[in-house]
Amino acid sequence: MGAPVQAAANDILPWKNPNNALIIDAYELNTIDWDSLLSDKRIAAFISKASDGLPESYSCTGDHAGDTVAHCKTMWRKYAVSRELFQTRRLVARAAGLLWGSYHLARPGNPVDQANHFLEYADPKNDEMMILDLEGIDPEKFMSLEDAQIFVGHIRARTGRYPVLYTNHNTARYIAAYRKDYPVLARLPIWYARYKPDVKGVFPMGNWDNYLMWQFSSGANCSKRHCPYRVPGTLTDIDVNVAPMSRAELVRVWARGTLLPAREPDPPLILAKIEMEPHARPGTVNTAAIATDAIVTSSIPQSAVVRTRRDF
Repeated sequence: MGAPVQAAANDILPWKNPNNALIIDAYELNTIDWDSLLSDKRIAAFISKASDGLPESYSCTGDHAGDTVAHCKTMWRKYAVSRELFQTRRLVARAAGLLWGSYHLARPGNPVDQANHFLEYADPKNDEMMILDLEGIDPEKFMSLEDAQIFVGHIRARTGRYPVLYTNHNTARYIAAYRKDYPVLARLPIWYARYKPDVKGVFPMGNWDNYLMWQFSSGANCSKRHCPYRVPGTLTDIDVNVAPMSRAELVRVWARGTLLPAREPDPPLILAKIEMEPHARPGTVNTAAIATDAIVTSSIPQSAVVRTRRDF
């Protein structure tokens, strides 16, 4: 997936360029007036949250990670309602001619089970984008990078396509710096989250030539008084993204699902700003083959400072 020639990762305020397509992404608590939203003809695509880790057991038996049975049943009902909302939004968005995509919020452990859960929940069609949402690099809070490679490899094995990688600046920088250890993650097209007016001097962090999408607006930097871009029919908490290309170009690459060209490893990098926790110890993890594309052997620090989706 080559970078379009008319846009570059050092552009300032690319969402102000009327030729660049906009993408909305939402989760179950975002409210949407579809008639109003669809009046904005720059919006080319809609991405919805799909699965989140693994669902609660329907019977609510066994371990609930400290939750009560009553809370388990509440979470199961929430899961059922959110899945119905997901399907409804897909019907509305696709009927209106929008591109459709869905993301999985990655949690610690069980990467193959989580991949299967995502495919069952989202039931992605061949023309729909799939995304792995990787919020940080602390394996106690988020899916580890080793497990993320297994996740995307399993998606590739079952669908023939790789997902896009959604992540924030610190996580992307870490993957870029250690791309030899994460040869699959480092070659996924990147959906980059950073709530600044530009990414000049920050992106592509020595790995990606350009972003596939840039999430530039959310509840973190949008209020009633000021917002980078206001989407009609939504509140200030809606996430807005820009693609460095027109809608027609976005259609061509939307669901391609291929890896980016491999890069030669850099000399050893000194990551002065990636602060390791005092108790962190190097660890070695050997993962299985990732589909047919790579065999991953990692030897990296296992714990690092975490930034969540809303903390950039």
